[in-house]
Amino acid sequence: MQNTLKASVTFDGVGLHSGKPVRMILKPASAGHGICFRRTDIALGNTMVPALWDRVERTPLCTRLVNASGVSVSTVEHIMAGLAGCGIHNVMIDIDGPEVPIMDGSSAHFVRGIMQTGIQRLAAPVTAYQILKPVSVSHDGATATLLPSNRLTIEFHIDFAETAIGRQSKTLDLRNGAFARELCDSRTFCRRVDVESMQANGLALGGVPGENAVVFDGPQVESGAGLRHSDEPVRHKMLDALGDLSLAGGPVFGHYIGERAGHSLTNTLLRAVFATPGAVRQVSCDAAMTARLPGQGLVWAEIPTDARRVA
Repeated sequence: MQNTLKASVTFDGVGLHSGKPVRMILKPASAGHGICFRRTDIALGNTMVPALWDRVERTPLCTRLVNASGVSVSTVEHIMAGLAGCGIHNVMIDIDGPEVPIMDGSSAHFVRGIMQTGIQRLAAPVTAYQILKPVSVSHDGATATLLPSNRLTIEFHIDFAETAIGRQSKTLDLRNGAFARELCDSRTFCRRVDVESMQANGLALGGVPGENAVVFDGPQVESGAGLRHSDEPVRHKMLDALGDLSLAGGPVFGHYIGERAGHSLTNTLLRAVFATPGAVRQVSCDAAMTARLPGQGLVWAEIPTDARRVA
């Protein structure tokens, strides 16, 4: 069955790129509502911004949604991953600014807030998207692919010159609580050489190394109390991929492979999937299919605490 929240839950923080304070409130929604943002700081006009692939304005550093009136919400990937990883299909998200709060740079705060609030089952089956044939897109040495599968699997490969990152690869079956156990606390990261450039262009103004981002500088790591996983960067890229894939409009049954891919390329992949005849079909999930969805069977004890560190 489709899920929503039992009650509202509030998150206060700052935008990673804007550096401005923002309050975001997740509210229960009825079956079939889907996930939609509502800009409460805008008094007039169309303030509803649906969380869908065809509303994405493709940018390299985050995922930004824009409605037909030009109203936008950016950096939505972490909350979208948190909702998908907890198996939430319907929610209204009230937000009083143009950017989702970055929190600690991961989805962990969102997952804890959702699970503490509780999940409400609704009287309607989950609608999912089943990949039927391979679709792949490439750009500037990066590739993103979706292959047929009876579950969602994410495979990711990254390769950075920084010796503290290097080449990292990981594959994860997202059934049950795998997202919460393995990915949700992995934080956003960047290279020190890029920080000054981003800030000079009015970006990453809310980024604080070790507080809401991990910064790599050659062999050096600025991460506060230490990395949460030895391969935290590739895990965060997988987190981003789940958030971006959830913009399909429902769960995806497919094997995603990202080779140095980012937000824009994953959105290009979704556009290619929906534009390719016979590549995807919409399915109403039976009990067996629902059991293979992310978030099904997730329990509180599986969610990592702030204390988890490996370095």
